Formats: sequence, structure tokens, C-alpha cells
Amino acid sequence: MALSEIDRNLIDRCLQRKENAWEDFVDRFMGLVVHVVNHTAQNRSMRLTQADREDLVAEVFFTLVDNDLAVLRHFRGESSLATYLTVVARRIVVRTLVAAPISPPSLGADNAPVNQAVIDDRMEERIEDQEEVAQLMGTLEGAEADVIRMFHLEGKNYGEISIAVGLPENSVGPLLSRARTKLRRRAGADQPAG
Repeated sequence: MALSEIDRNLIDRCLQRKENAWEDFVDRFMGLVVHVVNHTAQNRSMRLTQADREDLVAEVFFTLVDNDLAVLRHFRGESSLATYLTVVARRIVVRTLVAAPISPPSLGADNAPVNQAVIDDRMEERIEDQEEVAQLMGTLEGAEADVIRMFHLEGKNYGEISIAVGLPENSVGPLLSRARTKLRRRAGADQPAG
């Protein structure tokens, strides 16, 4: 299937940084990305928590905007945009799952999926992050600072953060990823050269 005129215009608007272009792009393809995340995890016999799913979806969209929308710039229009994004999203999800695999959950007494090790690791990661995040918070401003504070220091989920800062829930993950990248860069710049 060839690239539709609607998608061609959408890509052009995104690349030209037109107002609301990225929001329109996310609205159009959010369902596709969520489907790819779910399908890829299912094919690998992994059960995702809502947080895992949100992180994977955010990683896909973050990768799409990374490097000045390089992934969209490389699109040649030889297929539909949905087909191209499906392939790209699947590769990102597989790469992310391989880099940080999610263990299949065991069943608890009530037959609900339980993976206490993953829960414990995440809580420990958040606690360890708290100290570093608290030190670096002064380098962020506005929504980035709010999102980092709420996620890492207050333990809020994407839905709660969305309501608190007035952003669409699907924007929280990419904003959090960008803020984390800034924090990592600043943390790396503060490290003595070895």
C-alpha cells in the first residue's frame, strides 16, 4: 500500500515543526504502537504491567523524535506510514526487551500475575534514583521538573501525573524520557574524568 496523502502531509508538518503536528501524529498512531508493544510481548511470552507497557510505548515515541525526527526523515514512502511504523516500533520494542528483559510473572495465591522480584527491583531503582534526582532537580524547569519529581520522588504513575500537570497521558512518557536524558547528561558532565 502506498503512502496516503494524509500521512504525507502529517510527516511534512512534523518535519517542519508545525503547531500540533506531533500531537496529531501521536493521536493517529498511538493505537498502532500500543498494539505492536502488546503483540511483541505476547509473541515473546511476556506479560507486561501497565508501567512496562507505558515505558515501551514512550520509548517508541521518544526514538521517533530523537535525533531531530531522524526515523521519520529516513522514511522513503515506499509503503504506508503505518507499515513503516509497525516495523520500526517492533524493532525498538524487541531491542528494549532484550536490553532489559521483563521476566514472565508467576501466579500468586489468587492466580493473579505476581513478580515480586521485578516489583522489588523497581522500588529499589526508584529509591536509588531519588537521591540522584533530588540533587539534579534544580537543573530542570517547568513540566520536566514536575514530571521527574512526581514519578521518581512521589511514585506517581503516568495517569496521576497527566492529571496533575494537565498533559495528555501519552505525552508523560516522552517528556519523562527527555527529562531523564537531560539528567543523565548533566550527571555525566559532573563526573570526574577517569
